Amino acid sequence: MAFVPHSSSVGQRWRLFCLSLVLAVTAALLGAPAATAEVQHPRQQWMRESTAGLFLHWGMFTAPRHTDCATWEHDVTAGGWSPDYWVDEARKLGASYIVLATFHSRLGYARPWPSKIPGSCSTDRDFLGELVNAGKAKGIKVMLYMTDDPQWHNEVAGVRTLDSDAYSAYKGEKVDLTTREGFGRFSYDQFFEVMENYPDLAGFWIDNDNEYWESHQLYEQIRAKRPSWLLTNNNEDTPIMDTVSNEQKTGMTPAYDYPSAAFTPMPRISEGDYKLPTSGDWWYDGKDHPVDFRQSTGRYITNAGSSMKSLMAETAMVNGRFPPSQQAYNDFMAGWTAPIRSSMEGTEGGGYMYGGMQPGFWNDGAHGVITVGPGAVTQYVHVVTRPRTDMVRLRDNGYRATRVTDVRTGKDVAFSQSGGYLTILDIADWDPYDTVFKVETDGRQHSYYPQKSLRAAASSAADGHPGGAVVDGSDGNYWDSDGRLPASVTIDLGNLRRATSLAVNQREWSPTHARSTFGRPEDSARIKDYAVSASDDGRHWRTVRAGALPSARGVQLIDIGEQKARYLKLDVRNTWAGPQAPDFFGRLRIDEIKVAYGAPVSGSAQVPLEAESRRNDRDGAVRASACGACSGSARLVGFGGGSRNSVTFHDVTAAEAGNYRLQFDHTAGAAASLSVRVNGAAAIDVPVPAGNPDVPGSTAVSVPLTAGANTVEVFSTASRGPGLDRIVVGPLPPASYVPKTTMTVEPHGLQWVGAGQQSVQVTAELRLDADDALDGVRLAPKAPAGWTVEGGPATASSLRLGQTLKARWTLLSPPGADVTPTTVPVTAEFLTLGTPHTVTQNVGIRPRPADRVFMREAEDSRNRLGTAGLTGCSPCSGGEKVRNIGGSAAADVLFPDVTVDRAGTYPLFIDYTVNGDRSFLVSVDGGAPVEAAVSGIGNSTPQTTSVPVTLTAGSHTIRVYNDRKSAPDLDRLSLGQP
Repeated sequence: MAFVPHSSSVGQRWRLFCLSLVLAVTAALLGAPAATAEVQHPRQQWMRESTAGLFLHWGMFTAPRHTDCATWEHDVTAGGWSPDYWVDEARKLGASYIVLATFHSRLGYARPWPSKIPGSCSTDRDFLGELVNAGKAKGIKVMLYMTDDPQWHNEVAGVRTLDSDAYSAYKGEKVDLTTREGFGRFSYDQFFEVMENYPDLAGFWIDNDNEYWESHQLYEQIRAKRPSWLLTNNNEDTPIMDTVSNEQKTGMTPAYDYPSAAFTPMPRISEGDYKLPTSGDWWYDGKDHPVDFRQSTGRYITNAGSSMKSLMAETAMVNGRFPPSQQAYNDFMAGWTAPIRSSMEGTEGGGYMYGGMQPGFWNDGAHGVITVGPGAVTQYVHVVTRPRTDMVRLRDNGYRATRVTDVRTGKDVAFSQSGGYLTILDIADWDPYDTVFKVETDGRQHSYYPQKSLRAAASSAADGHPGGAVVDGSDGNYWDSDGRLPASVTIDLGNLRRATSLAVNQREWSPTHARSTFGRPEDSARIKDYAVSASDDGRHWRTVRAGALPSARGVQLIDIGEQKARYLKLDVRNTWAGPQAPDFFGRLRIDEIKVAYGAPVSGSAQVPLEAESRRNDRDGAVRASACGACSGSARLVGFGGGSRNSVTFHDVTAAEAGNYRLQFDHTAGAAASLSVRVNGAAAIDVPVPAGNPDVPGSTAVSVPLTAGANTVEVFSTASRGPGLDRIVVGPLPPASYVPKTTMTVEPHGLQWVGAGQQSVQVTAELRLDADDALDGVRLAPKAPAGWTVEGGPATASSLRLGQTLKARWTLLSPPGADVTPTTVPVTAEFLTLGTPHTVTQNVGIRPRPADRVFMREAEDSRNRLGTAGLTGCSPCSGGEKVRNIGGSAAADVLFPDVTVDRAGTYPLFIDYTVNGDRSFLVSVDGGAPVEAAVSGIGNSTPQTTSVPVTLTAGSHTIRVYNDRKSAPDLDRLSLGQP
């Protein structure tokens, strides 16, 4: 059915008839309500088989900027533009598709195709059609970018990129393209024209939603007219879309670990959309911006390791060619990916629903991902950040390795496997960006109980997501604790059985690290503090393991030692999410829990510095003891009483003299200590925390070694010392390395105070988010000149993963004077392997202007942000603002405790930023809202408006929101004199 525009009332009725027909056809085609699309559908197969796409930015504003469409088209053609060049460059990147972004708000809303619909630049030459045909000839799909946003129509002074008059004449009625509704109508027409004229297009990449599209069932009509086309949406998971694209996520650790910012669980298709040029107005300014090879290749690999597609954004020049830096990267990728193509094509991310070993942080600073072939029999270990030593050690998740080869060289590599770990040894051929090992396995059929033999029940569960979902063998079903924590799930093994570990696959529905991007507060809904208990009868329980799991994607392994039980219970005490992320706070979802009854042993090589090795000298009562969870399946026990019961390692070598990291893998049921003496020097005491006596933990210290061979003697001065599995020696982390922590200081946001002496309550919490222990921790504010602090520093001898240090203080300003602009630093000091580090957050305090009776930042920690969130804004007051207000009742900002000392009508001043026309709604104490309609020219230009509010004497709550439409970004509220 062709799209035929009409403007008369008859035409209106015709459109309604067509719409009803289209919706009927849609329902018939999809076999389901039109509002819901399939997570998996045959039309998606080509995208699922893809590794990457090229996000091509190019338009009328591509430098040198053109303001006349015909001139731009002439210069494009005269410059020698060729669609085959773009297709060939995409293939160099390993891309299977191109997203052409020209109808873009920052590129002049250019349409490089002939169009009968006036309103923005449209060319006579059919560049889009030529690209689609060139791609089809070489197996490259083409998708078309469509924007929802008219706000940049006046970005260039004196240039009209949206022609409302021409479009209005075409429609036969007045339409303002600079409004969201008017632009929605204009762009709505584009969809249908493109669908009619380009049947070989692969679909639309849609930059967020427009209300007009949604109210006119655009997506349902696309499904009906082009059922084979894909729909992608940017930064939100819209049910009818095939793909969720995660645009420009930053701030991760490591910086290339793009999947840690994703929020959509498999098997939904997800893209990581990132720019290759690393600076400036890269999408159009024509400059040769550098490409960070390290970060870009890291993103490419880690995305593949999470079954995400890498959508790499580049910008072509007017003639279609790429600037030299981008061209060089494309050329590099063509050669660099060729030897490892087998590990990327036809594979899925390992450690998730497709099986495979555990991705993430490995030994000695290593980080990487796993890709797996069908059934995870063949797996690929991608070492993106190499360890500081020449071996890689990772959790095997029960897969027994039979052979390991270096994919780039084809050489066999020595390996050892025991205790739940695969260790790849003596690695010499390190690639600077991704060293890849092919691991051939014979599966894990002898390590885990079949899921169908288990039963499970939970302490609480949301409708449709019971505890039994964790053992049903389907990642499509999951347990949801219904927002209740603590929560527990109990697994029934059927009878008394051996159990050694749990493999927990949590729902990958939230980011794994705390950050704010695009104004959304995001945090990890992953398990933090947990305990595992065992029982023979389901009534009497014994705790077999307790601790914290990292905030990380992929399977998490919990060793519980050698247990014989019928029931195992996982108690989840809390998650990593904080209250600033209400969508995730207190929420728990688990896909699957598998129960292991053993660990595979394979490989002919020996892991260096095993405690039980015959190369070591044992004295006194020290002896070997079986330990299924230990490296080499054994450890040494019998320590205690001093150096008469000891083990001495003679082959601890160092290339040069200096300080090194010495790690002890130990077992201890109760807190104890080890002592280490290097080359006969004074002993160093190493505290060992309590744990499961059959499960190794790790503690590291800094020790001096000489060049060549060194002796390391280990003993314990405790009456009964811990067991020793092995020691590990490697370089210290660089001095710049600081273990990842989260420090929360309240109040957050500038504090505006009145006249006279002031008292400010400050609280702080430091949380360790990494495995590296912190020693000698001290947390305290530093009083500015004339100020005093009530309350002493908070201290801890050490912090381990997930542990926190909290404190509260009262700050008093100088008496007899008004507050002057003041910044109070709150600092955490600690040692990591003997190296001192500090983490600081500031509390800013400012005198309130004399003409204001109240003033508070939108980002102030006293406010409730709902699903809105903080984002940086350097020109704004305090350097932050609240974004993503409006569009739903939950996306609001609530200002409690707005206090005035007398009744009256006050001017409420609203500091905001906006691009275009939007409105706030303001409600006092739940009363009828007042609208504050505003207009602006940029999201980085703060402005002020005001509305009157009537207040009684006392405390009030002010709500800023817009239930139906997007509101401006909010910087600050203040009340003037009544």
